Amino acid sequence: MPDSGRAWQCGGTYLSTVNLLRRRRNGLLIRNNALLHEAVTSVRRGHSFDVHGWVVLPDHLHCG
Repeated sequence: MPDSGRAWQCGGTYLSTVNLLRRRRNGLLIRNNALLHEAVTSVRRGHSFDVHGWVVLPDHLHCG
């Protein structure tokens, strides 16, 4: 992922978007939202971050 000049600092808030490679008629994220939740929960055990909000759509998600 390219570094777009973000100011990396402790306590910063970042927004991200993740798109699936094959977006057309792909409901992968909403079909497997429990697995997505488990993955984020697992990562949070080893890293300190908060998720303030999610928008999960069939083919992409926004997180902040």
